[in-house]
Amino acid sequence: MLRLARSLRPSRARFASTSSQQKAQETLTKALEFAKKTLTPVGERVGVALGSYRQPLLYNMSVTRELLKQIYIAENLAPPRSLSTVLDAYSTVWTRVRDVAYWRTILSNGEWARVGVYAVEAYGIFKIGEILGRRSLVGYDLH
Repeated sequence: MLRLARSLRPSRARFASTSSQQKAQETLTKALEFAKKTLTPVGERVGVALGSYRQPLLYNMSVTRELLKQIYIAENLAPPRSLSTVLDAYSTVWTRVRDVAYWRTILSNGEWARVGVYAVEAYGIFKIGEILGRRSLVGYDLH
């Protein structure tokens, strides 16, 4: 029994040598230094442009970050671990969308309201993405 338990343990093989780890660490350090050197003047210009709004904006952003972090932990959220999980979710959605019996069921038991709210949320998120993408509330700048 003990041999079986030992054979089921994951092996502790080394996948990377210390020299490649050191090279990766050096590359990461150089990249971070370059980013800091490049982005610091940009951040200072943005800070000057924001003026007196800078401090409240930074405070609200950090509060939002902490709130989202707590929601992430409390809801036990995690990104999908494999592509098959994502594909299964989308295939389930598409089979339900094409199934007439599913629509009859949600109409009869009142689930249509929940599905409608989800649809409005998805549409709203899509529209917010469009507004951010074109950097304008209305239309595209065609000039």
